[in-house]
Amino acid sequence: MSHDAGLHTLGSSAYIKTRDGRKLHYMSKGAGEVTVVFESGMGVSRSAWGLVAPVIAEYARTVVYDRAGAGRSDVDPSPRTLVRIAEDLNELLAELRPGPIILVGHSWGGPIVRAVAAANLSRLRGIILVDPSDEHCNLYFSRMAKIGFAINGALIPALARLGLYRFLGIKEFLSQPADVAADHRREDFTIQAARTMAAEGKNFLQDLKGLQEQPPKLGELEVSIISGTLPGKGERKIRPAIVEAHRQTVSKLANARWVEAARSGHMVMFTDPEVIVNEIMRMIRDAE
Repeated sequence: MSHDAGLHTLGSSAYIKTRDGRKLHYMSKGAGEVTVVFESGMGVSRSAWGLVAPVIAEYARTVVYDRAGAGRSDVDPSPRTLVRIAEDLNELLAELRPGPIILVGHSWGGPIVRAVAAANLSRLRGIILVDPSDEHCNLYFSRMAKIGFAINGALIPALARLGLYRFLGIKEFLSQPADVAADHRREDFTIQAARTMAAEGKNFLQDLKGLQEQPPKLGELEVSIISGTLPGKGERKIRPAIVEAHRQTVSKLANARWVEAARSGHMVMFTDPEVIVNEIMRMIRDAE
């Protein structure tokens, strides 16, 4: 692993090498007994966490990383299934010192965190799922949703080749610290970033169906599910359905709680970052 000294908001950069020789990039900051590892949403680099991770780094070690093909990490030639993505995160956790670890996952990062948690229960203090993709939301499996996923899989790489992909960017990313926003502009709108988004989305519905059939076994692990309850544009139906799915998931777990982010839709880390911070800090305090 190689480190740089930098004063970046998210910390210093390092790389791990996977068993098949790919490099995965991560940034770490802070110190403490607890390590908090952040997992971003579909096709998104580490630059989603600029309003949360630096706050937590005052109390614990934080790690943000780029999944294969995102940010500064190497591309994975294999299909980006949930199992494959989880293998990469497992390799990163193996490089980190022994726990306790708190995993935080947003959107598609939620199922990734759940899959990894099931294989690392003895190391984990808990997991926090931030408006996660949830297999209990039946609208994901509607005919219109399936058509939408198929269209996006073809459209996003095409827009990137035309230089138009950047116009789909979420403006809240740019409200983060300047160095995080600059990384986002530079790394999240490339042709490769668009290909990564499409590659992860290709298996999304199949992987959610797999979670319906065989959900990760989390035992007594503490789980917090944070739901954005404020419907955004075009979310009149999907937002309540997602919230209800989150509540259903909580009801099926042995040690889970539901937390509302009342000012947020999906992008809770930008509109209600303190809700995430509070949940992480609660777990850190309970671990002491």
